[in-house]
Amino acid sequence: MKRLLSYFVFALAACALQAQNVAPALTVKHDVVNMGELTYLQPRTATFELTSSGKAPLQLKSVKPSCGCTAVEWPNSPIAPGQTVKITATYDARMLGYFQKEIEVFTNAGDAPVYLTLQGRVVSTATNIEGDFPIDMGDVRLSTNAIIFDNVNRGDRPEAHLLVLNNTRTNITPVLMHLPSYLTAIYQPETLAGGRVGRITLRLNSDRMKSYGFNETTIYLARKAGDKVTPDNAISVSSVLLPNFSNLSENDLKTAPLVMLSADSLDFSNSAGKKTVSQTLTIGNAGEKPLNISCVQLEGRALNVSLANRVVKPGKRVKLKVTLFADRVRADDPEPHILLITNDPTHPKVDIKVNVHGASREQ
Repeated sequence: MKRLLSYFVFALAACALQAQNVAPALTVKHDVVNMGELTYLQPRTATFELTSSGKAPLQLKSVKPSCGCTAVEWPNSPIAPGQTVKITATYDARMLGYFQKEIEVFTNAGDAPVYLTLQGRVVSTATNIEGDFPIDMGDVRLSTNAIIFDNVNRGDRPEAHLLVLNNTRTNITPVLMHLPSYLTAIYQPETLAGGRVGRITLRLNSDRMKSYGFNETTIYLARKAGDKVTPDNAISVSSVLLPNFSNLSENDLKTAPLVMLSADSLDFSNSAGKKTVSQTLTIGNAGEKPLNISCVQLEGRALNVSLANRVVKPGKRVKLKVTLFADRVRADDPEPHILLITNDPTHPKVDIKVNVHGASREQ
């Protein structure tokens, strides 16, 4: 009896092994196809190659996409061992942003389905991402990381725009950190879906700014809660704040102070070999009211300035002494300049360029 039972067990095992050897099997060349960038409402087709890799013919029982946005075509007839066929999947591109769609394939090779995936990103128009969004911050790309508010009069509330591309497939909530009191951010939309472009509007309230002239601050873009402040997500915001002359009468404008410079630039290029060298220019007032120089700013570590008097009476001049420290000049530094803010309505910002190229003692 035991021998008979053993014989039946052996026979069943042999039959099972034989059935396994001749069973159908499926091999997929690539189960994920990235379709890249698609233009809105311009469908595109992905192709998946399937090979019958078993000893028996393979039969595709059903091929079901995860949503109606994807149309599939597939062979209904049996696939002979070794034969390769194609399943095509056409995505309708009716929704902007990143997409990932699955296709469920049932065959006679087993009860569990095989999943195929097509992915990509739909944009409103074909774009050059690196050109339109050159600032790469990993999860997001920005249109710029340098916001400039130039020539802002006290009382103005100018706006600047920052475009943000969500470079992921998940929602993010972009937030600007370390905003000074004079900057307000408006987010459109507040939650940015994967693959979408949002806009951050920065509004500058000049009444809250403390000093005239060049102002600069650094803010940071947080892409999610807990984002840290690093140089990688820094955005510089600069502005030049000027006085407001909108309340001046016609007579005030006629009698206003008028800046007159003896030179609008200085040249230190022939100063090589000297440790320090100075030049002087004069600032005159050709108007009928006193000229007030409310701000003197330097851009450049190699310069120092000395102004004899910040109030210039009508018909008078004052001296502006500029000293160059040659050992501070570096060949790769940008050319420095001197910024003056005045109460001359026609010249509230006076920019004096300084040429130091060739003055370095360390070439």
